[in-house]
Amino acid sequence: MDDRVKKRIYLFYAAGVVNLLIGCYVLFFARGIVPEDKFQIIVLFFLGFAALDFWMPVLIKKKWAADQAKLEAQRKALASQPKQK
Repeated sequence: MDDRVKKRIYLFYAAGVVNLLIGCYVLFFARGIVPEDKFQIIVLFFLGFAALDFWMPVLIKKKWAADQAKLEAQRKALASQPKQK
């Protein structure tokens, strides 16, 4: 896998961990500080983005695999064509 793709995947995982930690912190320690109507929105916001940050690497890996399969198919198609003089 390309280094740029790996770096992007690792950044999504890191952002997911940060969002998960912030969401858990708000869930367990900020109940008395934040008003109840905003509390649920904040928790859902951070946990939703954590879920999104953990889902995006799956999509990136699938797209990369599909692109690699397409490139391989194109290489095979070019290799199977007879050479013209």
